[in-house]
Amino acid sequence: MSNPKIIIAIAAILLALAIAAGAFGAHALKNVLSAERLETWQTAVQYHAWHALGLMLIALIGIQFDLVITWPASLILAGIVIFSGSLYVLCLSGIGWMGAITPIGGVAFIVGWVLFGIQIFKSNG
Repeated sequence: MSNPKIIIAIAAILLALAIAAGAFGAHALKNVLSAERLETWQTAVQYHAWHALGLMLIALIGIQFDLVITWPASLILAGIVIFSGSLYVLCLSGIGWMGAITPIGGVAFIVGWVLFGIQIFKSNG
C-alpha cells in the first residue's frame, strides 16, 4: 500500500462505511443491542472514522514530503479492520472472544502512528 491515490480512495470508502455503520447502529441496532453493546458499537465507529481520516492524511502528507508510507498506511488499515471489525462482529454476533482480538488492532494503530511520526521526523522536507 504505497500508492497515495489508492490509499486515499480506500480511505474515502472506509469513511463511507463508517457513516453507514454509525447510522446502522443508531437506527437498526438501538432497540436490539444493550446499552453497553451499543456503546461498544459507537466506539468501533469512532475509531473506524477517525483512522480512515488519518489514513487519508497519511497519504496526503506522504505526497507532500515524498515519503514511503507503506508500513504506516498498512498498519492503520489493519487496525481499522482488526479493532473496529472485531467490535462490530462482537456486537452483531455476541461472540465474546472477539473482544480479545481488539487490542491487536489497537497496537496496529499505535505502531502505525509511531512509524509515521518517525518517518516525518527523519524526512528532509
